Amino acid sequence: MALFSFLSLGMTAKAEAAKLAKDVYKFQFQNIDEDAIISLSDFKGKVILIVNGASECGFTPQYKQLQALYTKYKDQGLVVLGVPSNDFGGQEPGANKEIARFCEINYGVTFPLTTKYVVSGGNAHPFYLWAKAKLGLGTAPKWNFHKYLINRHGQLVDYFNSNTSPDADKVVRAIEKLLAEK
Repeated sequence: MALFSFLSLGMTAKAEAAKLAKDVYKFQFQNIDEDAIISLSDFKGKVILIVNGASECGFTPQYKQLQALYTKYKDQGLVVLGVPSNDFGGQEPGANKEIARFCEINYGVTFPLTTKYVVSGGNAHPFYLWAKAKLGLGTAPKWNFHKYLINRHGQLVDYFNSNTSPDADKVVRAIEKLLAEK
């Protein structure tokens, strides 16, 4: 009976996360400077790539590729949103100002960054709970630099694991396809 209660509680939490929002525009993040809110509704009509990052990870050089994507496609409507997280291997130990400075100095990051958030497990930021509920089992971040792709209508359409670089053909093709849609 306890196992059934535990399983049904988990299913209820997933169902609630799925009901939480029809689209991504209900979610907000604190910006890395802690002086403003990043509301995803501000990006209506744009293609959004949301990526959890970390400064001390083997995938950290992906910041350079993310910046290149952002630079190339931002005028066509792409937004890259970096979400620092210390969830995996303690690879984002710095404070928000340190993270922002690290990203700017080492990778020239100009795309928006949020404060550090939990992105995995039951205490994850609501966006991550929603994304997992929308895309299903196995689609939640398992490491740093997991990427979610959202179309111009606020619909979560794809995800890319950490080992898929932002400049991989399948990522670029997916972004270009979404940018071409109106």
